[in-house]
Amino acid sequence: MIKELQMPSLQNSTILVTGGAGFIGSNLIEVLLENKASVVCLDNFSTGHRHNIEAYLEHKQFTLIEGDIRDLETCHKACSGVDFVLHQAALGSVPRSIEDPITSNDVNVSGFLNMLVAARDAKVKRFVYAASSSTYGDSEGLPKVEHVIGKPLSPYAITKYVNELYADIFNKTYGLNTIGLRYFNVFGRRQDPNGAYAAVIPLFVKQFMKHESPIINGDGSYSRDFTYIDNVLQMNLRAITTTNESALNEVYNTAVGDRTTLLELTQYLKTYLADLDAEIAHVEIKHGPNRIGDIPHSLASIEKAKEKLEYQPTHAIEEGIKEAVSWYWNNL
Repeated sequence: MIKELQMPSLQNSTILVTGGAGFIGSNLIEVLLENKASVVCLDNFSTGHRHNIEAYLEHKQFTLIEGDIRDLETCHKACSGVDFVLHQAALGSVPRSIEDPITSNDVNVSGFLNMLVAARDAKVKRFVYAASSSTYGDSEGLPKVEHVIGKPLSPYAITKYVNELYADIFNKTYGLNTIGLRYFNVFGRRQDPNGAYAAVIPLFVKQFMKHESPIINGDGSYSRDFTYIDNVLQMNLRAITTTNESALNEVYNTAVGDRTTLLELTQYLKTYLADLDAEIAHVEIKHGPNRIGDIPHSLASIEKAKEKLEYQPTHAIEEGIKEAVSWYWNNL
């Protein structure tokens, strides 16, 4: 998919991917190396996995720095000689932030500020960062448009909104060019199905494959703009290669522009997995209580990304689910 997009060459660029051993970060590293960029990966392996980047460790254009964004010296080292930063490092998960708001703030706010300072000092050309749809908070309007947000509903959401405020100030004060990508429920290959804070799609796939009943929070009517990883890769590439000056120092919804209920999602997973294991068709789906901090519905307007970044999503929910299911089937 990515190779088919008309993109300027990255051959002479050095790009830092923070959180590069994570789900999104490792996919970014793969596509950047395919496009002949030199890549620096910064990760402390707290949530990322070494096996995600194992294939690149001997690549002549790949450098791994094992370190923490909460350490300013490490951030300076990682940014040295870098043209672009793709900042993915963060502690995700609304429930995690509710249980431990201090650590989420340390990583997502203090770590983010360290990276901005290091990028400024290294005079990087552009700082592209993972923002979040959680920033929309209690805003009820659909679809979500970038300039209308509500009050955050979790410590995690607060940290991601603060990121946007800091990025804006660093542009206005220091001239650092930034682009924020508000990710909407990203899923796909390499997303970790294990751990207390596993995302819903890999978790449900793992449970179905074990013939265990997935538990939907609530009645299943909550809906999300589930966004396949290839769409996210495209947005990151467009953010670092755009020559449209008016596209800089903005935030963009990174999504498909369609929504799927949790019941519909679960049925997609069940159907495609049952093609591989007929027994899965008989696995019962259960329901539990709604989760604290969850918003009922999420749907992005992607008009701004289309207009300013020439973004065109290549994978709708069903195409993405098919590819993700195939990947998990062969790799779990």
